[in-house]
Amino acid sequence: MRCSSCQHTNSRVLESRSAESGQSIRRRRECLSCQHRFTTYERIEFVPITVIKRDGKRESFDRSKLVRGLVRACEKTGLSSGQLETLAEEIEAQLQGRSLREIASSEIGELVLLHLRPLSEVAYVRFASVYRQFRGIRDFVDTLNHLQNPLNCPQNQDTPSDFDASATSADPCDRESPASCATGS
Repeated sequence: MRCSSCQHTNSRVLESRSAESGQSIRRRRECLSCQHRFTTYERIEFVPITVIKRDGKRESFDRSKLVRGLVRACEKTGLSSGQLETLAEEIEAQLQGRSLREIASSEIGELVLLHLRPLSEVAYVRFASVYRQFRGIRDFVDTLNHLQNPLNCPQNQDTPSDFDASATSADPCDRESPASCATGS
């Protein structure tokens, strides 16, 4: 490993430990030439995931976009940055665990909602309002009714671990509009 200070190629490892919930290894190193200490990370290289956007465009999965959306939705909800980082890791791990390398952005949105629901109803509604493009107060009311009485929608028994990547939405009630569950149709 090349030293970040003097560019010498010989260093020794002082300490190694698991990081990012076991997804990487953090190594503390010391340059044998200048004694500069620096940190390196070793991560598994995943096959890239392609996200199919609403307009049909394709782009590489960008974890930072996921984190930004979570941060925005969870602002002032009491969820820590560590919890959001863990949530992003869990969602990304589920996406990486799929056999298919392409996923619709709508599937990612539904997966995020499945994870947000048990953590924060406020974050769930905020994320849903942007992701589902709420057009009026009725969309909010329908979503709130759905949150308060999920029994109106008996198919809604999914949990984040039950995510079915082959479905457009992991929650059958939410595929078309939040109103479909609140009205029982």
